[in-house]
Amino acid sequence: MQDPVGALRERMARPGTIPCPIVYSPLTGRLARDAGFEMVGVGGYALGANLMTPEPLLTLTECVENARRIVIATNLPVVVDAGAGFGSPVHVQRTVREFEHAGVAGIHLEDQIYPKRVHYHKGIEHIVSTEEMVEKLQAAVEARSNPDFLIVARTDAMATDGYDEAIRRAAHYVEAGADAILVWPNSLEEARRAPTDIAAPTVYGVSEGNRLGRPRPSVAELESMGYKIVRNPHLATLSQYRAVQAALRQWKESGEPSDEPEEMIRIRKELEDVIGLEAYYALERRTVERPAD
Repeated sequence: MQDPVGALRERMARPGTIPCPIVYSPLTGRLARDAGFEMVGVGGYALGANLMTPEPLLTLTECVENARRIVIATNLPVVVDAGAGFGSPVHVQRTVREFEHAGVAGIHLEDQIYPKRVHYHKGIEHIVSTEEMVEKLQAAVEARSNPDFLIVARTDAMATDGYDEAIRRAAHYVEAGADAILVWPNSLEEARRAPTDIAAPTVYGVSEGNRLGRPRPSVAELESMGYKIVRNPHLATLSQYRAVQAALRQWKESGEPSDEPEEMIRIRKELEDVIGLEAYYALERRTVERPAD
């Protein structure tokens, strides 16, 4: 397995924006890798939906264990949504160490309160003071064993306190040691200004299905604005939900198997290739399934 931390830092040093799909399982991670993406993220909303629980109720253990499996399945740099760090600065330090030991390339920490409230999903956000977030970021920087482990500071202040406050906070977060800043602009104008006003690489989230009117520019547009990483938090989650829901409803209503048997055979073979069944078959043929002499 490649060094994910070094690979991400090397990619970030090169020109161009890095598209980062948000995944929530080893399979979705592998699909992203096979589609040609150079990194993936593990999102709180996506993982929570997959586990049938709101993001604010996720535990550190759930997040770390799922991230570990995705790292193994993808062999890509994985950056994980670590929410508010699961507590105070001392909790943040354990959070960093656990994710680093799991093999991820970095995490992002947000300036929301902990425990985070479920109302966050309705756009009702509560943020901590700048000073409290700075203390968390300083603790995170101190805790990492590899100085290249990426620490992204996310501010939700654009939604709660306006653009200028978010930019002010970003400056303090960079000074505290954050390697990049994730912002949520409320308008296209704010989106264009942020990379210029922040003295660090910037991260943007193109949020599919968002109900808050946040802009959804293309990767090319965001690259022209100066963003380094573009996340797509909900594309995989919503697409899989829609496809599986439609297939199950169709079968429940008709009782008939698929009317595309050859296509299903092709898909199953492709899935088995993704899982790597042939390598397991080969090992068993050499050992437990070896023909008797």
